[in-house]
Amino acid sequence: MADAFNASIGFDKRLYEYDIKGSIAHGKMLGRQGIISSVEMDAILSGLCSILEDANAGRIAWREDAEDIHMNVEMLLTERIGEAGKKLHTARSRNDQVALDLRMYTADACQEAFSLLGDLVDLLLNTAEKHVYTWMPGYTHMQKAQPVTLSHHLLAYAQMFLRDRERFLQCKARTLVMPLGSGALAGTPYSVDRLFLASELAFPKITENSLDAVSDRDFALDFLFASSVCMMHLSRFCEELILWSSQEFGFIAMDDAFSTGSSIMPQKKNPDVAELIRGKTGRVYGDLQTLLVVLKGLPLAYNKDMQEDKECLFDAHDTVVRCLRVFSAMFSSVSFDARCMKEAASGGFMNATDAADYLVHKGLAFRDAHEIVGRLVAHCAARDTKLLDLSLDEMRAFSDAFDNDVYDVLSIEAGVSARKLSGGPAPEAVAEAIENARRALEG
Repeated sequence: MADAFNASIGFDKRLYEYDIKGSIAHGKMLGRQGIISSVEMDAILSGLCSILEDANAGRIAWREDAEDIHMNVEMLLTERIGEAGKKLHTARSRNDQVALDLRMYTADACQEAFSLLGDLVDLLLNTAEKHVYTWMPGYTHMQKAQPVTLSHHLLAYAQMFLRDRERFLQCKARTLVMPLGSGALAGTPYSVDRLFLASELAFPKITENSLDAVSDRDFALDFLFASSVCMMHLSRFCEELILWSSQEFGFIAMDDAFSTGSSIMPQKKNPDVAELIRGKTGRVYGDLQTLLVVLKGLPLAYNKDMQEDKECLFDAHDTVVRCLRVFSAMFSSVSFDARCMKEAASGGFMNATDAADYLVHKGLAFRDAHEIVGRLVAHCAARDTKLLDLSLDEMRAFSDAFDNDVYDVLSIEAGVSARKLSGGPAPEAVAEAIENARRALEG
């Protein structure tokens, strides 16, 4: 019972490729440094390559009685090449070995998320280019605020995902620090060439402290944090798509491939995929919380508690990758109702700020202009009419500053087009933003 409880091969077997590649580099270094003979080195390398080939082909049954992936590989190696296999573990510990494996896995996980996010940003930019003149309401507090364009709205998410890419890239850079040579905690008396190992395994740096090297899981926390933020952005986007697909909004239609019908209500079309991505965000948050709690009270150096670092890391990686892939596929199938969006942007006095800005340009202080337009809006609301529908005389009853040119600034198109500063929603600003985002994507 205790042996089964202690074993980790059930989940750390997915590290086999990294463990074998790390062992190949370690075996080369041992032979190069004269710690083992060249004959022994050749046998070790040949054996490890055969194990990797068989593992990739699914021909290996990992053994629970060998406890973990490290001992499984070593046991297999010894069975295949004899006594020389027992020499592979010279000058290393499972502590620096597992640190190496996990760093290699995490670096690849970062790269995969980085690439998928690039695909998603490219999709958003392509969609934004088609909707520079698709008008829609912008919201604060879930209340209609000011008109924007669909393109501008999508670019907000593009910026979020560009930051996510940067986080994963930074995480990868902090992960690629080579820990071999740290031993169990105090290094090794053998003449280990750590720089050779780093070069063989494509690590640009080596760790600076053996105690820290075997007990550090900051890189895993970095990945879990980056994944959590990425999932939060996906969840926010899904929430909006869910709202937009409702009858109350009607801005988009979800493809049937990403929706389901109700088991009882035939008229329903439920955005299940978007809802499930939103739900899985909590799962990734839980993975981050798990590792934070595992590590919070651990003294230096390695403790068995740290075996709990893997399942949460694997789960977050699997979840964020699956969600990015399915979200991109779902979003690419969404159809937008430009007429409905523009109609929604026409109500709710969303041009009130433009009316206030108009009065400011006529010489009024903004606070005075704000108060005048506020009374004007109340006047319209009481009569169920719009600012654009008021006559000039009605407007001048609130301020003599109103003139015929006020009607030139109160349309949706005029309000959005006036906001042409960098980062704004005007078509020329949006075109600039798309170009900047593409440069960031290629950089």
